[in-house]
Amino acid sequence: MLTPSARLRERADDVDLRMIAPALGAWAGAVVAVRVTVPTALLLSGCALLLAAVVAGRVQAARARAAWIAVLLVLFVGALVLGAVRASAHRSGVVPSLAAERATVAVVADVATDPREVRGTFGTSTVVRLTVRRVEGRGTVWRLRSPVTAWVRGDAPDLRLGQQVEASGRLGPADDSATAATLSVTSLSPRPDGAPAWWWAGAEKLRAAITAAVSGRGDDVSALVPALVHGDDHALSDGLREDFRTSGLTHLLAVSGTNLTLLVGFLLALARPLGTGPRARVALAVAATVGYVLLARPEPSVVRAAVMGLVGVAGLSTGGRRRGARCLAWAVVGVVLLDPWLATSAGFLLSALATGGILLLAPVWRDALARWMPRWLAEALAVPAAAQLACTAPVAALSGEVSLVAVVANLVAAPAVGPATVLGLAGGLAGLPWGPCGQLVGLVTALPAGWIVLVGRRSAALPGAAAVVGEGALTVTLLVVVSGLVAATGHLLLRRPLPSVLVTALVTGVTVAPLSPGWPPPHWVMVACDVGQGDAAVLRAGPTAGVVIDAGPDTEAVDRCLDDLRVRAVPLLVLTHAHADHVDGLAGVVRGRDVGWVGVGSSRPALHGRDARMLESGQRWEIGDLTLTVLAPDVADVRTAVSADAANDASVVLLAETRGVRILLTGDVEPPAQATLRQTYPDLRVDVVKVPHHGSAHQDAAWLAGLGARWATVSSGKDNTYGHPAPVTLETLRGAGVTVLRTDAGGDVALVVRSGRIMGVRR
Repeated sequence: MLTPSARLRERADDVDLRMIAPALGAWAGAVVAVRVTVPTALLLSGCALLLAAVVAGRVQAARARAAWIAVLLVLFVGALVLGAVRASAHRSGVVPSLAAERATVAVVADVATDPREVRGTFGTSTVVRLTVRRVEGRGTVWRLRSPVTAWVRGDAPDLRLGQQVEASGRLGPADDSATAATLSVTSLSPRPDGAPAWWWAGAEKLRAAITAAVSGRGDDVSALVPALVHGDDHALSDGLREDFRTSGLTHLLAVSGTNLTLLVGFLLALARPLGTGPRARVALAVAATVGYVLLARPEPSVVRAAVMGLVGVAGLSTGGRRRGARCLAWAVVGVVLLDPWLATSAGFLLSALATGGILLLAPVWRDALARWMPRWLAEALAVPAAAQLACTAPVAALSGEVSLVAVVANLVAAPAVGPATVLGLAGGLAGLPWGPCGQLVGLVTALPAGWIVLVGRRSAALPGAAAVVGEGALTVTLLVVVSGLVAATGHLLLRRPLPSVLVTALVTGVTVAPLSPGWPPPHWVMVACDVGQGDAAVLRAGPTAGVVIDAGPDTEAVDRCLDDLRVRAVPLLVLTHAHADHVDGLAGVVRGRDVGWVGVGSSRPALHGRDARMLESGQRWEIGDLTLTVLAPDVADVRTAVSADAANDASVVLLAETRGVRILLTGDVEPPAQATLRQTYPDLRVDVVKVPHHGSAHQDAAWLAGLGARWATVSSGKDNTYGHPAPVTLETLRGAGVTVLRTDAGGDVALVVRSGRIMGVRR
C-alpha cells in the first residue's frame, strides 16, 4: 500500500502538461488574429515558421520534443490564420462597405441575442445582435449572412431569440471585428412568418417557468435562482452584485462550467440506478449540454461554459489529473478555433484558469489536507481555494482588488449551490404543465438560494472583506509570482495541521492590516461625504482634483472628507442654495486647497469676495474627467433673489457625466421643483441620484422612481431629529429597484466604475 506522501509524488508525476503550451499557442494566435488583417497574419505565420526552422537547425531535439514543437506551431499558425480570415470577413464585403458610406438600408435579419436595455442621459436604447440575411441599399438587394449590432432608440418591440425581423436604419462602422457594422434602427418589426423555431420557444417557456416558480420569495432570491440556473441576472440589484463581487461569489451570477457540471452530474446520477450503460450516459450528457445551451442562449460565454463544464465532467469521470489537463488543453484549442473573439474575453481566461486550478491543484491539496482531516472536508476546502488562487492575479488586474473572504464564502455557500441550481431547474420543469407544482418546488428552492444570499451579504460586510491592491503591472506580476510559489509548495505546508493554521493566521493578519480596503476606493467617481445633517458631495475631476457640490454644516467634516480623498484642487465649488447645512463648511473646502470659482443659483450665500458666478439651466462645462450640465434653476429665476423659505426649490440641479455614468445632484428641491423638472426633462434617465433634501418625505415619487437610477445616495446625520431619510422615500426607491447608500448608516459612501459597471462602496 502506498503511503500518503508516495501518493502525492505519484499524482504529481501523473500530470500530462505537454498540451498546455500548444493550447497557449493557439490562444495567443487567436488573440492576435482578431486584431490584424490576413496579410499581416500570413506574415507573422511565416516569421514563426522561419524562427522554428532556425531553432530546430541549431538544437538537436528528441523526436518527441520535435513533434511537440510542431504541434505548438501548427496550432498557433492555424488559430492565427483562421481567426484572421474570419475577422477579415467582417471587415470586408457588402455590409462593411455600406457601413463605411453610412448608407440607409432595409434588412431582413434573425435575432441572435437577447435584447439588452441601455440607459442614456435623455432616454433608453435597446441593443441586440442581428444576423442579417437580406440587405437592400443603394438600389441593390443582396442575400448574405452578416452579424451586426443594432441600436433601437426609445421603446423597442418585444424581441425573442431566433425571431426573424424587418428593420431599416443607417449603417455605421463596427466597434470591433466581431461584427460587420452597427445599425441605428429607425423602424423594426417582427415578420409575420418569422416566429422562432420550436426549440427557442420551448427554451423561452422554461425560462419563464423557472422565474415564476420562485416569484414572491423575496427580491434577492427571485433574482438569484434564474442567474444560478441559466445566467439571466437582469433582475439582480446592484447592491447584491457588489456584495457578491466583494465576497468572491460573482461566478455564481453568470453561466459557468460549474452550472453545467452540476446539472449534467445530477442527470447522470439519476441515470446510473436505471441501468444505463456508458454510451447511453455519454449520449445523455451531450443531449443535456445541448439543451442547456439552448436554455442559457448560445452566446460565446455560454459556449465557453459548456465546453468547460464538459471538461469538468470528463476530468472527474476519468479520475486523473493527466487526462484532465489534456482535456482542458484541447478544450481551449477548440474554443479559440470555434470563436477566436473568446480568446480576448476576461470570462474565458477566468473560466479556464479556475478549471485548471480545480483539475490540477485541488487534488494535490485535498490529499495533503486529508492526512489530518476528513477527506470530504479536505475536498470542500481544496476546490474553492485552488480555483481562487488560480484567478487571484487576473482578478486583481481587472478590478484592483483581491477578495480576502472568497475561500471561506465559497466554502460556506458551496453546499447550497447544487441544490439551489438543480431545484431551480426542477421547479421550472414542474411548472411547465402546472404552475402551482412549480411554485411548490420553488418554495423549497428558496431555502438554499436564501442561504447563498445571506452568505454573500454577510461576507461582504466583514471588515477587510476585500483588499485594494491596485492593478499595476508590478502588483499583478508580484501576485503571479506569489500564486505560483503557493501552488508549487502549498501542499508541503498543508500536510501538517499546526503549520497550516499558523501560516494562514499570519498571512491573513499581514494581508488584512496593510491591504484592508483603503479610501478612496480605486476608480471612484463620486463620494457623498459624511458631514452630519447636511450635504457635501465630491465628483472626481482628476487624480487630486474634485468638483465639490455643497460644503455641509461643519468645516472640519468636509475638510476631513476631502483630505481622505486626497483632493488638493477644487476647480469648481457649487453651493446649491444658501441654507446653513449646505454652506457653513465653506472654510473647510478652501482650507489649503486651490479653489477655482464658485457657482451659485438664485439663493445666494455670502462668499466673502470669492469669484462667484450665477448658474442657470442649459449651461455646460467640461472639467477634467467630468461633463457638467445645469438643469435648474431656470434662466428667468436666476436673477431674482429668493427668501430662505423658498431656497430649497431654488436649488441648483446638476447632471454630471463621467466614464459613461450619469449622476443627478438635486440639492434640496421639493415636490414643486421636482414636478417642474419632470415636465421640462420628461425623458431624463440617470444611473445615480443624490436624493433631494436628505431623503425627506416631501418627494415627487413618480419623478424620483422614474429616473431609472440604480443607485441613490442620501446625506443625513445619524440619529437626526428630522427623521431623515423617511421610510416612505426609502420604500419608493427600493420599489423602483434602487440601491440606497446612506451616510448616516455607513459614513462616507462612494460610487466606483469598474469594467464599465457602476457599484457602490461603503467606507
